Amino acid sequence: MDVHEKKIDCELKESRDLERLPSQHQGQIQNVHLEGLVLQNEDARNMSGLETLSAGWIICNSWAGIAATFALAIAQGGPVTLVYGPIIMCVLVGACAVSLAELASVYPTAGGQYHWVSILAPKKWSQGLSYCCGATNVFSWIALCAGIAIIAPQLCLGMAVFWNPTFAPQPWHAFVIYQTINFSVLMYNIYLLRRTMWVHDLAFFLSIFSFLVIVITCLARTAPHFQTTESVWTTFLNDSGWSNGIAFLTGLVSPNYMYAGIDGAVHLAEECRNPAVVVPRALMSTVSIGFVTSFIFAIIMMYCTSDIQAVVTTATCVPVFEIWRQATRSDVAATIFLVLLLLAVVFALNATHQTASRLTWSFARDDALFGSRWLGKINETQQVPIAALLFNFVIMFIIGCIYLGSTSAFNAFIGTGLILQHVTYAFPAVLLMMRKRSSKWLPESRTFKVPSVLGWAANLITVAFAILVLVFYDFPTVIPVTGTSMNYASAVIGVMALFTIANWFGHARKHFHGPRLQVLLE
Repeated sequence: MDVHEKKIDCELKESRDLERLPSQHQGQIQNVHLEGLVLQNEDARNMSGLETLSAGWIICNSWAGIAATFALAIAQGGPVTLVYGPIIMCVLVGACAVSLAELASVYPTAGGQYHWVSILAPKKWSQGLSYCCGATNVFSWIALCAGIAIIAPQLCLGMAVFWNPTFAPQPWHAFVIYQTINFSVLMYNIYLLRRTMWVHDLAFFLSIFSFLVIVITCLARTAPHFQTTESVWTTFLNDSGWSNGIAFLTGLVSPNYMYAGIDGAVHLAEECRNPAVVVPRALMSTVSIGFVTSFIFAIIMMYCTSDIQAVVTTATCVPVFEIWRQATRSDVAATIFLVLLLLAVVFALNATHQTASRLTWSFARDDALFGSRWLGKINETQQVPIAALLFNFVIMFIIGCIYLGSTSAFNAFIGTGLILQHVTYAFPAVLLMMRKRSSKWLPESRTFKVPSVLGWAANLITVAFAILVLVFYDFPTVIPVTGTSMNYASAVIGVMALFTIANWFGHARKHFHGPRLQVLLE
């Protein structure tokens, strides 16, 4: 059934929303099901529970996420940000994961947050709020894809500069590497991924193996020349010009990246079997494994760094490479570690492409976008949403072209990824609290359940953290501000909003309909 047949089917049904159910029927509820949504056929779901967990993990790849973004954390807080940041993020993002897991255990769909908003919102506001959440999530995942893709050329060019100091990297060098990796991952997703889902398992175990090799080698080679405990746990570096408090908050972007794309497993719900159980487990596993690996990694790297100033001023522009050189006292070993990090980036981009395309496909399946007739289809031969994959690829290609003209504009675009993702987590959390976490919308029989107090706390933290991110992640990283150091994330979000509004009035307002709940009575 394509999106247009589904729309007609939705219009023929009479929706009976839970909030309008007469009180005398409250005790007669026998069953609640989603109306207006055609889910992926069970026979087409070929991801196992481990593969779903692995895909969710490899997108975040927590220790690698911190390693790849050391530069910002070192300039804005240094060891304090890197050591305490993972603890803070475990609590804050852990609350977001609990909020997502509870809803995923009841409504496991590829649309995730925007479907939940459609279900939880009052009928009058359901369409508009759901559309806003969905568009925000689509933009956030495309930005996340671009953010991961640009790390690869940064690592490659960093190695080139180190081994050939006379080499002067140009923007077009990064552009070519970015587009090559982006295109390669697209082809893999279209022609091979469906047949090789085990690649996520391989990526997961390779990531854990790389983590163990790096930390053990650094510990063995650095001993007994570790930094003092005081220098690791109390040294605060601030070259930003901001006060220490603001510098610390803006520097949290680095440890926050260890959970970028935490909702990845949510959008793979229609790729896996028994998603009501698998997706919540994948979410909580990603948070727990991510915290353990990233916290240990950050602490050990700080203890093994003998000259933090050399890390800040490294000519390679890859601070973690200088840390590994100091820790191992070997250029070759540091280079091997950087190659392992590069592999983790490629695997993460592969999983992110898959997840982002499923979200775009789901949004188009609900007829929310121009071209939904094509974007909302699964290719019968390859059994993947090829049109959605190509759509995301084209936007990423255009974003890559922006890099040639202005790295500041490019960085502003990818910087919106984290901001927009946390906004999408807050949407359903606010509505769930508005519904007083009622069992009508959050049944007691759900597969993932936390105590009521913890659930309320998780929802409140999710919303509060989204507000914090929306404010402080828009701040420039240094002051006084220049044209190149300005944070243009807010301007980029404004441009995204214009596209969202244009698509709403041009198409979605008349065609988009998210799922609603239908109550069956005795």
